[in-house]
Amino acid sequence: VQLQASGGGLVQAGASLRLSCTASGRAGGPSTMAWFRQGPGKEREFVAAIRRSGGITVYADSVKGRFTVSRDNAKNTMYLQMNTLTPEDTAVYYCAAADASWITGAMRSSTRYSYWGQGTKVTVSS
Repeated sequence: VQLQASGGGLVQAGASLRLSCTASGRAGGPSTMAWFRQGPGKEREFVAAIRRSGGITVYADSVKGRFTVSRDNAKNTMYLQMNTLTPEDTAVYYCAAADASWITGAMRSSTRYSYWGQGTKVTVSS
């Protein structure tokens, strides 16, 4: 499975961005897809994830209510709509995917994902 992320950019605080991640190489698409991010000088952290089956979603507390993850299974594409961005959201955003599905708690763990995209940079200025 290959993942291609796009949509990053430079925006001001309070603005919105939508990231996309398209999966190829797997008929039907991955079972679970997720977004992680790594800010300057920080460790990679979970942002949001979505299961193909049932569209179950899970979010990090830091983005809940501001970010929305969705996917278009017909296009094998996952989206991350990011609203009310703050400088703390500045990071390289990575999409990840796996061929398995788990309970929502397990969807937060980066070690469960076998496939990773190249990352797209989001910079939020104050």
